Amino acid sequence: MRTALLLLALLFATPALAQYWDHYSNARFGYEIDIPPGFVGNGESDNGDGQIFYNLEAEQSLTVWGGALLGDFEAMVAEARMADERVNWMLSEQASSPKWASYAAQRDHRVIAERLILLCDGESYAAFRAEYNIRDLVKMDKVIEGLKRSLEASAC
Repeated sequence: MRTALLLLALLFATPALAQYWDHYSNARFGYEIDIPPGFVGNGESDNGDGQIFYNLEAEQSLTVWGGALLGDFEAMVAEARMADERVNWMLSEQASSPKWASYAAQRDHRVIAERLILLCDGESYAAFRAEYNIRDLVKMDKVIEGLKRSLEASAC
């Protein structure tokens, strides 16, 4: 009886064990982030600043990138938000500190969640942007929290 229960427990545990997150590290800018299950990379960009990951079945994308600051971090974040607003993304939440910023917005049936962090040199940043259907809003909450937690500088 115990053996049958153990086999039954393993059968139901297998899908949960298969849900491990992958990891992406960027050597050019020195940042890293965990990639959720179901997202497949499209290969690093030609200039080495990041990569786009897709979950085609769920109509979701995750773009991660690094860049050089052209001025103040907080001003760059404000410009990124304004650029989204200019193309009709309606800001739904935002939070920031001198070293990180996050915001979310909605347009039609799509949602974006973006996070930017200042990197160790103080002259560059790393970011991610997730885009998904509003029907996945609740399901994506934990994914976005995991992305926010895992985005960090690796070259300090």
